[in-house]
Amino acid sequence: MAEILEYDKIFYNNFEPKLTHRFIMEVAGIESFLIKTADRPSLESNKVTLDHINVQRYIKGKTNWSDITITLYDAIVPSGAQQVMNWVRLSHESITGRDGYADMYKKDLDFFSLGPVGDKIEQWKLKGAFILNANFGNMDWSSDDPLSIELTLSYDYAILEY
Repeated sequence: MAEILEYDKIFYNNFEPKLTHRFIMEVAGIESFLIKTADRPSLESNKVTLDHINVQRYIKGKTNWSDITITLYDAIVPSGAQQVMNWVRLSHESITGRDGYADMYKKDLDFFSLGPVGDKIEQWKLKGAFILNANFGNMDWSSDDPLSIELTLSYDYAILEY
């Protein structure tokens, strides 16, 4: 027998979507307004195979939080490059060759989605983030694009606070 749908499942309900340009990321030591683009957290779980006679079953294995990429404007003042290098120097100092302790260079980051009036409607907290790769961009006499810095960050895990 055919199922008759309830009216609230058929009719359109008005909603407000989250938009990609409404966000702010807070990283200690880097001005929030310099952060132009940022990936949201993503994760992947390994699949474990359980063999039994002539069949296989599967369970979830370890979960890995994927690296994210953020892009910064490289302003003159405050210098985006200088702010990034201050973070890099906590993990590796080029002049001396010394590396830092994890509790010095790992940071907790806050990533907020914003509503249409600037209210914080979603918060991701990335725990134990550090710089894997810093690309300070390239110069080009034929372009008038703003200079940007691309960072690849690794982190231990993420929490969706709200």
